[in-house]
Amino acid sequence: MSLFAISDLHLSLASNKSMEIFPGWQNYVARIQAGFASVVKEEDTVVLVGDSSWGMSLEESLTDFRFINDLPGIKLLIKGNHDYWWSTKAKMERFFEQNGLNKLGILHNNSVLVDGIAVCGTRGWLYSPEDPEDIKVLAREAGRLRASLQSAQGQNAELIAFLHYPPVYGNEICQEMMDVLREYGVKKCFYGHIHGQSAGMAVKGRYLDMDFKLLSGDCVGFVPVKIS
Repeated sequence: MSLFAISDLHLSLASNKSMEIFPGWQNYVARIQAGFASVVKEEDTVVLVGDSSWGMSLEESLTDFRFINDLPGIKLLIKGNHDYWWSTKAKMERFFEQNGLNKLGILHNNSVLVDGIAVCGTRGWLYSPEDPEDIKVLAREAGRLRASLQSAQGQNAELIAFLHYPPVYGNEICQEMMDVLREYGVKKCFYGHIHGQSAGMAVKGRYLDMDFKLLSGDCVGFVPVKIS
């Protein structure tokens, strides 16, 4: 059993928000299918690190969820900035169960143990320190990351963090998120959100004793990246 991850599928199978108008996104739905089929087996787990569906509600995203459910592997979903369908964990899990989406799970204030790895994470945030509302959102996200990492304590597992927003971007450091990662001794952090030419500004490789990798679909050729 292996662990994979990919971010920003941006599916819109029941709406008109196709990403094909952007460079690098041509035929991306078929490429997602082919990418999963090429590396993921049914017994594997894939973390979807945000922006999975453009749907505005769970019902509007159902076609996209069915597509994701039918892809190989168990999928763990994290909230992204465009996941407007996101609700409470209980409501989302109930919706998945009611619609036979038995290969989808939610990562929200919790962790999931996958073959000796504790999968932890949250959306994260990029913020302006001058905006009081941004400061509140960031504090909430840092708390959710801490709750996720804390839930994995005592499991004798490697802690790996998945964030939708990069904790470091260019010269900007989201210190609150970095502090939580370092507090729990996280050594590997994977994230999405960044696309196209902006990927050059995203943190990659070794930084402050941690390894970082960008997982946005267009940046990894729509092929899930093997984590372990």
